[in-house]
Amino acid sequence: MPITNTNSAYGTVTKSFHWLTALLILTVFPIGLIAQNLPYDTGEQLARKALFFSLHKTFGVTLFFVALLRILWALTQSKPALLNADERLEAFAAETVHWLLYISLIIVPLSGWLHHAASEGFAPIWWPLGQSLPFIPKSESVAHFFSTWHFVFTKVLAVSLILHILGAVKHAVIDKDQTLQRMWFGKNTVGNLSAQKHTATARTAALIVYAIAVIGASALSFNAKEPVTDPIRASTETEQTSGNWQVIDGTLALSIVQFGNTVDGQFDNWQAVIDFDETVLDGFAGSVLVTIDIPSLTLGSVTDQAKGPDYFDSEAHPTALFEADILALGDGQFDAVGTLTLRGVEAPLILPFVLTAENGIASMEGIVTTDRRDFSIGDNMQDESSLAFGVDLKISITAHKISPE
Repeated sequence: MPITNTNSAYGTVTKSFHWLTALLILTVFPIGLIAQNLPYDTGEQLARKALFFSLHKTFGVTLFFVALLRILWALTQSKPALLNADERLEAFAAETVHWLLYISLIIVPLSGWLHHAASEGFAPIWWPLGQSLPFIPKSESVAHFFSTWHFVFTKVLAVSLILHILGAVKHAVIDKDQTLQRMWFGKNTVGNLSAQKHTATARTAALIVYAIAVIGASALSFNAKEPVTDPIRASTETEQTSGNWQVIDGTLALSIVQFGNTVDGQFDNWQAVIDFDETVLDGFAGSVLVTIDIPSLTLGSVTDQAKGPDYFDSEAHPTALFEADILALGDGQFDAVGTLTLRGVEAPLILPFVLTAENGIASMEGIVTTDRRDFSIGDNMQDESSLAFGVDLKISITAHKISPE
């Protein structure tokens, strides 16, 4: 059995690539569908869902490299002549489907990989390549864009695969020729065939189909994209009810660790009412009340999950409050000592921060680690391997002093 292709038969390497590719496709598709539909109400269920998604992604990246090697090998080989070359329409359809499959085997796993690289957290790829890709930022909008691509292109791959299988069945059952047999291992019984000239028409048709798919997927991505809230406008365009400082810039961010990966997010809508005497160098210097809109949370690829009833429960508890006294410690060091009310639970919280004030403009930055268990967040996940207990809160605010009337 020859290693390379001939005009009449496929070589061993081509056959091996073909059936390895088929095995990977028939593995990655059902695993992805199972992962998509698995529940994640408990820690065990979430871990199982992450496991299936990791399998799906790992097999998908494997498929990408196998397909890439297969195409590179195919470029060095002659293509065996079609057994139904005289049926021009059928031959054109068969070659078009083959080109669609070649393109799909690259762009489908690649779009999934790009989506993963742009997302934060959840279900790592088990390859020693890292979870990021060059030039792909961690961005919800970028992740959404490639997620839509992946969704549309998988449909093109599925249709192409079904047509390919139906064609093979037709050759075996209706035509009763050796088309399917010569792709399997064993002695070639087709006989000698003359070299066949393959035109670029089928390749062009496949490229047109994918051009339409790319345009459609991109349009779908942009149309379905939710408007991005400006955190600065969201945090400052609220009526100042009291306080002698007005926030003009700021972020209220958080970081969690899920399955060993850090996931960063932020609350887009919040309000801070600040009474502060910047001249105090030691002791009580004022107070602060921060009101946080929990539904405005964005947290990478787990945003919807984080706002669910087992976690922040944004529907039942849409508002969180942090009320604290500001204590000056000297050298620009301060503590905000108070309580954080979240999910209807009140717990003490001390936020250390640094502050500089000059010409009526003050800038502060602080970070504090809280324990999610203090607020009954993720009680169904008592294992830190799934979700770490510590949650980092990062606050950055720039404010100007309001002149007394």
